[in-house]
Amino acid sequence: MLNTNTMTRLFTASLIVATLALAAPAFASGLQNETKINNGLLAVGIADEIRNRCDSISARTFTALGFLNSLKREARDKGYSNDEINAYTKSNAEKAKMRKRGQAYLAQNGASTTDAASMCRLGRAEIAKRSQIGVLLRAR
Repeated sequence: MLNTNTMTRLFTASLIVATLALAAPAFASGLQNETKINNGLLAVGIADEIRNRCDSISARTFTALGFLNSLKREARDKGYSNDEINAYTKSNAEKAKMRKRGQAYLAQNGASTTDAASMCRLGRAEIAKRSQIGVLLRAR
């Protein structure tokens, strides 16, 4: 039989473990490692930056919404819950990582969010090659 002190320690340890499990980010289960989903989210983010910085390019809104829904469906098919998906996509830490990746992509392709002309050039190039970014955009 366990003494009161041991029972108290076990209860406290159990409570700490349960609290940590509830407080842990839901995406710790692996969404950050889903390459296809993350590349898709990156494409949407870059397309959004392009359409916000370039007056001659707009979004294909329904195409973008359909694509985002397909990414969410894929995550659910891989076993992630809606709560896990929402926690991941709303995470400030994950958003910061995605912004860093996006900035690297822009720089690698000669574009900058502070240079509208470069964003327009990149947008037109992505549209022309029908990349995932390009299919989310429309030249006006």
